[in-house]
Formats: sequence, C-alpha cells, structure tokens
Amino acid sequence: MKKDISKKIESLKPSGIREFFDLVIGMDDVISLGVGEPDFVTPWNIIESAIYSFENGYTSYTSNKGLFELRYAISEDIQKKYGVKYNPDTEILITVGVSEAMDLVMRSMLNDGDEVLIHEPCYVSYAPTVSMAGGKVKRINTTLENNFKVMPEDVRKSLSKKTKLFLLNYPCNPTGTSYSKGELSKIAGEIKKSDIIVVSDEIYGGLTYDYTHTPMFTFPGMKERTVYMNGFSKVHAMTGWRIGYTCGPEWIISAMNKIHQYTILCAPITGQIASIEAIKRGSEAVNEMKKAYKRRRNFIVSGLNELGLKCHLPEGAFYSFPSIKKTGMDSKTFSNALLKSEKVAVVPGTAFGENSEGFVRMCYATNIKNIKEALFRIKRFLKSSR
Repeated sequence: MKKDISKKIESLKPSGIREFFDLVIGMDDVISLGVGEPDFVTPWNIIESAIYSFENGYTSYTSNKGLFELRYAISEDIQKKYGVKYNPDTEILITVGVSEAMDLVMRSMLNDGDEVLIHEPCYVSYAPTVSMAGGKVKRINTTLENNFKVMPEDVRKSLSKKTKLFLLNYPCNPTGTSYSKGELSKIAGEIKKSDIIVVSDEIYGGLTYDYTHTPMFTFPGMKERTVYMNGFSKVHAMTGWRIGYTCGPEWIISAMNKIHQYTILCAPITGQIASIEAIKRGSEAVNEMKKAYKRRRNFIVSGLNELGLKCHLPEGAFYSFPSIKKTGMDSKTFSNALLKSEKVAVVPGTAFGENSEGFVRMCYATNIKNIKEALFRIKRFLKSSR
C-alpha cells in the first residue's frame, strides 16, 4: 500500500509548543511557564450548572449553530457592553473553541493563492491554518521597539491585489500586546480603504489590564468587515470545555456553518450550558482572576528586567515575552538548557514565527511563589552560562 499523505499536511511543521513540551513530560520538580492555560479551576457555579444539566438529561445534540439561549446571551452581552447588535439567528456561530472557528473562516473564505496578512510573533496555529485552506501567509513583522504592535502603515504597505484577510490577535499570544481605542481606529481606517475582511481573534479581550478592551467591530463601517472571535477558555478558566464563538456578517457565518455541520455537527451541549452560566453570572470570578494575573504580570516583568532580560509590559493575556539575545544563545538552545539545568519550562520564541528568534514566551498563569522560584532559577542559570 502506497503511503501518500497530502502534500499540504506533509509540509507542515509540528507545533513548536507541543514539540518542546514533549520533553517536559515525566520530569519532576519542573516549574512550567509554558502552556497557555489558566491555573484556576473553572468557577464552581459554572461547574454546578453543567452537573445540573446532566441530572436533567441534557445529553443531546444541539442546533448546528449552537443553543439559541447561548447565542442570544452572547448577542445581549455584546449589545450591553458595546452598543452593537448581532442577530443570534444569523450572525453568531458556536464552535469548538476559537481554534475551530479559525479553521472554518479560512476554509470558508480562501481560494488557492489568496493572501492573509498575519502579524508576527503570533499564535502557532495561524499560518498552518491558512496553508491548509490553500491560502498564502504574508507576514507583518513587529518589533520589541514598538512593543510588538502592528502600525497602520504596516497594514497599508502589506496590502496587495491578492490580499483577502487580515488576521489580528489582541491581546496577543505570545506577546500580550494590545491596542488602545485610538490605535485601533487608525488600523480600522486603513482596512476601510481596502476591500478586505479582518479576522479579529479577541479570546483574551477580557484580560486587558490598563484600559478598556475595544473590539474591532465597534468602529464605524467595521461590523460588516469583521469576523469577531471570542470564547470562554481563557477569561473564565474553561479551556477543557471547548466553547468558542464567532460573530460576523450573515454571508460569512452561513458559509462557516456549512463546514461546521459536516465536520463537527455542533459544540458539546454541556460546555454550551456551562457557558450560558459563565456569561450571565461569571463576572465576579473573572474580576478576581484578572486582579491576580495583573499582580503576576507586574511581578514577572519587573523581575525579568532586573535580570537584564529586556521585557515590555504586556497590556493583556497572561504572557511575557522577554528578549534573551544578551545570552548569545538562540531561543531553542536557551529553552532546552534552562529546562535541563534548572527545570524551568518556557517556550522558544521561534514557535511563534521566524521573526521571534531571540525571545521566549513565559506564561504567568501560575502563582507568585512559582514565579519567584522560576526567576531565582533563571538568575542562577544566567550566571552559570556566562
């Protein structure tokens, strides 16, 4: 039998995050600043709502689009917070996390050779998802000097006749970079001059620390040009529940649902019921977790800069992205050596794009005690590697 794998799949590299963390499995006394997952357990009222749903026999399929009650709650929440109305019947789709939503929008929108603008550093799945859909990635490189922000002129210069989508993630994984309302307004202005759609991954939007998060769809003329993605994994500590959602123009949501109904059918009903509870009665727990993340952010960034590992202050999410260039090591060498000698796990910057060499991602979704011990071990490592 001939072993003939799709050339698109064969050419994909393994996830830089998962590839590295295979090394961590089975090691004792490791402090992990690696996997991007809240260290908090899902709040009890959300768990209890799921248990109650089991007891009442909610174990069936839902509509392909998701439970109407959840879509309605999302629509109401967005209108209350931002004054923008999405039709829960036609403009909202419940997905298995934002990851599925990202796959759906790429396969729905792209023809072979269409370009997608993606900023780097960026989340590991973006470029492969574009490639699997037949599109071509056009990278916008961002730098530490401007806190890894995409500038309006970067968008303008990167546009071509083949550009179809601009993928923007903020607050960003891995840098924690986000944008003020004024900064986003200028980017939106460039988008409106073109004929492209923004795919706006705002899964960390609820974890913005120093100002109010502003969704891309809130700007005049942008609702019809934006595919907005969000979910419950990060903000509500519900990673394993796998519930995300997409809001966008009816013609795009309809196309996404065509693929969704044939490949996934629907997101798990239990996760959807739990998400209804999260969106209606989850704000108090979110605020407490957010306060903890902000304290940890300030602590780790201050500590890294004191060690000489230059690090900007992330405006959201729960990642720091320090430069390790002063060590003379590349990102992968640094990460492997730190894990081997001091048992501190971080992610090499190159997992997030070639432009990310010389940096590592450190997740501060762990307690202050662990962060303090990790910084002590990193300090010892830096001294021993001189």
